[in-house]
Amino acid sequence: MPYAKIIGSGGYLPPRVVSNDELAAELATRQIETSDAWITERTGIRQRHIADPGVTSSQLAVKAAQHALADAGVSAEELDLIIVATSTPDFIFPSTACLVQAELGNKGAAAFDVQAVCSGFVYALTTADSFIRSGRAKHALVIGAEVFSSILDWNDRGTCVLFGDGAGAVVLKASEEPGILEAELNADGSLANILHVAGNVVDGKVTGDPFLRMDGQAVFKQAVTALAASAQSVCDKAGVSLEEIDWMVPHQANVRIINFLGRKLKLSDDKVVITVDQHANTSAASVPLAFDAARRDGRIKQGDLVLMQGVGGGFTWGSVLARM
Repeated sequence: MPYAKIIGSGGYLPPRVVSNDELAAELATRQIETSDAWITERTGIRQRHIADPGVTSSQLAVKAAQHALADAGVSAEELDLIIVATSTPDFIFPSTACLVQAELGNKGAAAFDVQAVCSGFVYALTTADSFIRSGRAKHALVIGAEVFSSILDWNDRGTCVLFGDGAGAVVLKASEEPGILEAELNADGSLANILHVAGNVVDGKVTGDPFLRMDGQAVFKQAVTALAASAQSVCDKAGVSLEEIDWMVPHQANVRIINFLGRKLKLSDDKVVITVDQHANTSAASVPLAFDAARRDGRIKQGDLVLMQGVGGGFTWGSVLARM
């Protein structure tokens, strides 16, 4: 049975950078009070990238995919599987993955979306791993792409300061060498109300609440507990110890969650990849963006053992343990 080995990665962030100071000034025009100090102290976020009006998740995904394919030395024609994790698709259908496929010039590969919010990339990566291990795919492109700015209530200080837009991607190849060693996915639908967008389109009209709503304290508590247990479980299944992990690439939601999780797992700070200060929470794009950043600056190297984790609305969470 072959392994699914990560052979390339790429990321793309919209060119518009919005600092905390700039965002605070914009919110002040709406009579909403916040500041760089308030945001940084509570979240660790210092800036975020915001897509221009009309820019879609598929457009961000294509750019990240092109970078990943170039890094892997794989052509779009060689792909036989394309999965896009997104909660902000261009359309109800066709899938964002099909739109990406068309732009890349691939025809014939299986292409579909995965919707698990901030856990989306981990879910998609695990799905691609299963395809490759079963022999149903040899080259897979997995993308996390979001335009979360389109579903934010810019009058809600508790959520609008937390998120940004972007896309990250990896290319997987069937290999006899160790690649993805183990993965675990979980969900608890009874917790759906702590992080959700409870809107819909019916008869051409928006029904319900079309904006993101979150119970921050509940998410924090559930995230730390779920991810700590998931990390231990995935390592146990792979027959490795937490101490052997070279890098943890967690979902980039809040630096407090990341730091608390690192301490709980007894991982030193220099083993944890953090990009939330620069990217904010990009949902399904956060893990691949952080992973790509750490690969490109030389931190993540060939042979390293990397733990990737996602947690998000649904309530969903999961872990992937990979040997580079």
